[in-house]
Amino acid sequence: MEKPIPVQVEHLFDTDTSTLWAALTEVRQMRQWYFDAIPDFSPHLGFKTRFNVQSGGRDFPHVWKVTEVIPLQKISYDWEVTGYEIDSFVTFELAEKASKTSLTLNCYGIESYPDNIPEFTRESCHAGWTYFIKESLPNYINSLPH
Repeated sequence: MEKPIPVQVEHLFDTDTSTLWAALTEVRQMRQWYFDAIPDFSPHLGFKTRFNVQSGGRDFPHVWKVTEVIPLQKISYDWEVTGYEIDSFVTFELAEKASKTSLTLNCYGIESYPDNIPEFTRESCHAGWTYFIKESLPNYINSLPH
């Protein structure tokens, strides 16, 4: 059986690892570039949060559960959308490169998404993660005082 290929997006940020880690794990900052509806977030194993995302006139109730944390290096969480049979998770991996930080995002489980919903296509998933990692997050990081 062929191993599923994750959606992967990489970006090199002109900032230090701790600044990028904070943007990925502090709820106040996450609301600025990611989802403004996130009620709470904590980079601790087992932490769970729920929030709704609306798109195309539909509700997508999100449930995240943190499954792996290596401070300043990696965070992973299960990504469930209540009411849809999906089995996915995301990982954010950081690596220091001179005075910059690389971020690699992997989203696993796309093949489990229903194929009759436009927001769940591989293309839509890739476009969404590309927007977050290559546009929204860099714009947020660049807006921070240096």
